[in-house]
Amino acid sequence: MPDVLGWRMKFGVLAPSTNTVVEPDFARMGVPGVTAHFGRIHIRDQNMGDDAGMDQLLAQIRAEMDVTCARVMTCEPDYMVMGMSAETFWGGVEGNRKFVRQIHDATGLAVATGAEACRRALTLNGARRIGVVTPYQPVGDDNVIRFFGELGFEVAAIKGLRCPTAVSIAHVREDTLRDALREVDSDDIDALVQCGTNLSMVRLADEAERWLAKPVIAINAATWWMALRDNGIQDRIEGVGSLLRDH
Repeated sequence: MPDVLGWRMKFGVLAPSTNTVVEPDFARMGVPGVTAHFGRIHIRDQNMGDDAGMDQLLAQIRAEMDVTCARVMTCEPDYMVMGMSAETFWGGVEGNRKFVRQIHDATGLAVATGAEACRRALTLNGARRIGVVTPYQPVGDDNVIRFFGELGFEVAAIKGLRCPTAVSIAHVREDTLRDALREVDSDDIDALVQCGTNLSMVRLADEAERWLAKPVIAINAATWWMALRDNGIQDRIEGVGSLLRDH
């Protein structure tokens, strides 16, 4: 018998315990018959104030991944979603593939990642030259540039907000994000990408597409879009950007 609420699809979502944005973002993009069930990756030391801190944060994520997968699998999800983006960019294209294999080995399920979702969204929009906004330290930005570069995209401008802790990412104000988008935009930029699932960008990206007149890809909207479309769910959602509205 199907789940009474998730009768179309149950998503198992992996998210850091420090993340306060991705869960409500996914909830506001909900569609009938699809439910999201979160497994929280325990972050014991949330410092990411420099490159070493960010590396240590990712090491914690990796150490907790299998047990988090095991925990969320007890609700018998149909598909996995990665509710953190940094790990999916780390190590470039092969790093993302390795992560997908790890989740499949742990769960037996396919997984949506922010990195792959952004690739699909940029390809769909015919974009090659992009501007990027992240909450990361330089080491994180370098991995984002590497991932997109290996796919043939040119990161013409990137703004890393250098958030000092994992929780503080969610404290970034909308006016800061608006300024960051303008900073990485120019007439020869085809599309803008926002990384970092704890940055609250979904609503702003929808608005920014109108005043910048180009695609603005918010990582949470792109990842949710990939998860839905990979599973044949074609519902259109207003107010969260052109991906879910038009594609």
